Amino acid sequence: MIRRLTLRKSKEHEESSAPKSFDDYELRLGDMMRGERATLGKSLLDVQRELRIKASYIAAIENSDPSVFDTPGFIAGYVRSYARYLNMDPEIAFDTFCRESGFAVAHGMSSEASSRKVAAAPVTATGGLGSGAFTAPTTPFAPAASGMLSQIEPRAIGSLMVLVGLIAGIGYGGLSILKEVQQVQFAPVEQTPLVLADVDPLQGVARSTGAQADAANETDIATAALDRLYRPQALDVPVLVARDAPIATLNPGSLGNFAVPELPSLTLAEASAPLAEPSGLVPQVVEAVSPGVEMVAVRPSWVQVTAADGSVIFEAIMNAGDSFSVPLTEEAPKLRTGESGAIYFAVNGNHFGPVGDRGQVSKNVDLSVDGVLERFEVADLTDGKNSALATMVAALQTQPASE
Repeated sequence: MIRRLTLRKSKEHEESSAPKSFDDYELRLGDMMRGERATLGKSLLDVQRELRIKASYIAAIENSDPSVFDTPGFIAGYVRSYARYLNMDPEIAFDTFCRESGFAVAHGMSSEASSRKVAAAPVTATGGLGSGAFTAPTTPFAPAASGMLSQIEPRAIGSLMVLVGLIAGIGYGGLSILKEVQQVQFAPVEQTPLVLADVDPLQGVARSTGAQADAANETDIATAALDRLYRPQALDVPVLVARDAPIATLNPGSLGNFAVPELPSLTLAEASAPLAEPSGLVPQVVEAVSPGVEMVAVRPSWVQVTAADGSVIFEAIMNAGDSFSVPLTEEAPKLRTGESGAIYFAVNGNHFGPVGDRGQVSKNVDLSVDGVLERFEVADLTDGKNSALATMVAALQTQPASE
C-alpha cells in the first residue's frame, strides 16, 4: 500500500513538473487585443482619439467586463469596431467576448437593453463616500495625481536663488550710481579768507599839517600818473564812429552796374548836337533766347501738335504760306500731319524737309531743333520736288523790295 501510494505521487509530480507548450496556456480575447494594439504602437488614449470611443470602454472590452458600459445595447458595436481597428474578425471577437464575459444580446424592448441604472454609492459609517472615492480613479490607465512639491527640483531652487541675487545686485549697483550722480556734497576747506583792503574810518577826519599835505599831494600825483599809465585817456570817454554811411545817402546812379557817367560841361554848339549812345555796358538780365523751330506749309495740310503729356497745342489745316512757331517747352512736342510733303521746317534761316512723301501720313515727329537737324536735310530749292518751297521763298524775299 505504501509503495503504491509513493509511485502514484511520484507520477503526479513528474506530470506537474513537465514543461508546458504554447497550446497549454489559455489565450483570452483581451490578451490578443492588447498584443495587436501593442503591435500597432497605440495607447488607450490614441484609440480613444481615433475611434471616438472612451478609453474606459476599450479597457473594459480587453478585460471582458460589460459592467463598465452605461448602455448595454452599444456593447456589440463597440466590440466589433475595436476588432476592425485591430484587423481582427469582428464576429469572432464578439462571440469570444460574449463567451468570456457571459454577456448576451438583449431584445430591444427588454429592460436589460435600456441604460444601466447607476448604483448608489455605499454610505460609510463616517457619512461620506469613503476614503477611496477620489483617490482611486475608475480608469486604471489614468496617471495618479502628483503633489505640488514633487514637481519642484532642488537644482532649480538653487538656480532661481542665484538669478534673484544677481538681479538684486545689479539693481543695487544702478541705484548707488544714480545717487552718486545726482548727489551734491560740500566739504569744508581749511583756507583763511583774504582781506582785500583795510579801510581806516578816521583817515579823512585827521587834520594834516603842511608837510603832510605836500607828501599827500606828491603821493596823489604819483598815483594818478601810474593810473594813467595803465588806463589810457581814450578809455575815459568812448568815441563812436559810424562804419558805413546811411542807406539814404547811397545813389544807385553813381554806384554799381547802373552808374551813369558824369557829362562834362558842353558849349552851345556841342549841346545842340545829337547825343551819342552811351558807351557803357548795359547789364543783361535774361539769357538770350535760343533759336526755335517754325513749321511752313507750301500746300494745304492738316497738322496736329501735341505736348509730351498728350495735350493738343495746335491743330488746324495750314494753307500754302501759313507758318507756326513751335513753343519752347521742357520736352519737345510731337507733330502729326496728313500731308507730309507739304510741311517744311525753318531753323536759323534754313529750310529743312519735307516731312515725308506727298500724300503720306506722318506722326510722332520730334519738333526740337536737334531732332529736326538730325532727321532732315537742308531743302534743295533747285530740286523740282521742292519747287513750291522755292516759289514761296522767292516771294518772301521780293516782298520787302516791292514795298
